[in-house]
Amino acid sequence: MAGALEGIVVADFTRVLAGPYSTMLLGDMGAEVIKVERPGAGDDTRHWGPPFDPAGRATYFEAINRNKTSVAIDMTNAEGLAQAHELATRADIVIHNFPPATAKKFGLDYDSVTATNPTVVYAQITGFGSGLGAAMPGYDLLVQAMGGLMSVTGPGPGEPTKVGVALVDVITGMHATIGVLAALQHRTVTGEGQCIEVNLLSSLLSALVNQASSYVSGGAVPGILGNAHPSISPYEVYQAADRPIVIAVGNDGQFAKLCDVVGLDGVASNDKFATNTERVANRDELKVLLLEAFGKNTADHWWKALTAAGVPSGPINSIDQAFAFAESLDLKPIIDIEQDGEVRRQVANPISFSKTPVEYKSAPPELGKQT
Repeated sequence: MAGALEGIVVADFTRVLAGPYSTMLLGDMGAEVIKVERPGAGDDTRHWGPPFDPAGRATYFEAINRNKTSVAIDMTNAEGLAQAHELATRADIVIHNFPPATAKKFGLDYDSVTATNPTVVYAQITGFGSGLGAAMPGYDLLVQAMGGLMSVTGPGPGEPTKVGVALVDVITGMHATIGVLAALQHRTVTGEGQCIEVNLLSSLLSALVNQASSYVSGGAVPGILGNAHPSISPYEVYQAADRPIVIAVGNDGQFAKLCDVVGLDGVASNDKFATNTERVANRDELKVLLLEAFGKNTADHWWKALTAAGVPSGPINSIDQAFAFAESLDLKPIIDIEQDGEVRRQVANPISFSKTPVEYKSAPPELGKQT
């Protein structure tokens, strides 16, 4: 069966992470994605390593560029610009992460593209918008810092820490994909294209969800709580006899079951801990009781016992353990793409379609192979 976006052509002028992640998702859903790269250099992430795969390719680039062809176009000369414009003219989707001034210089701004392709779905990704922040460089770490994410992440107050993956780029790429798909549906109904703008800062502020709402709606500025949750308890990491375990209790019923399993008789009915609001207010006292209880056995023992009782819990896995866990649940988190006599391993797309399944047509392309 064909993918949901079969027949859709994407002119992909993006590089690094947010844009390439978005266009890979579109390619997984069946779109033809033509990735435009600089001759001799290509996407920056082709050179971001180690680690490299056995053939010497940067695993960073491999993560976000399957289901694409690569064309090497030098847009600093007239011939290259003509090639770029031709591609933009026949594409259903044009997506880039140039600074707005650069897009205009290349004749790839929205007005220029729609002059020859009026029904195009046009998406631009920036760091800080196309207005007063247009000239500011958009890098994930900068936005994690300037957008507030680091202020609520870390081991404790005064120790702001970045998230261990470029999460802002990933979230922005997802938002770009959602916008593109909505615009495609609008075009199907009306025949009209449109311009979509997504920026890293706004994407992060939206993705801060409850932490952002605590300020916007409640006037409270959240701080760092380490692994604890600002509004739920117990919802954090606890040390068992051998290693840490995560407990994610979301309601009073789950808390009562937790107390039964770990042997904290009478604690669930204690006025200090009977409701979530009281548990949050008395989280330090509750943590002492739970640490003493968890210290009497191993993390695996508690995980199995708590899971059987319906209490959300689990060990803290390394990346390899996380994949093994997913495989044990038959989630098939890794796929193999056979190409040119070589097997290339990829992380599977997490979306399952009953009618238009995800496609793995090609591994990440060699630079300029389809020029």
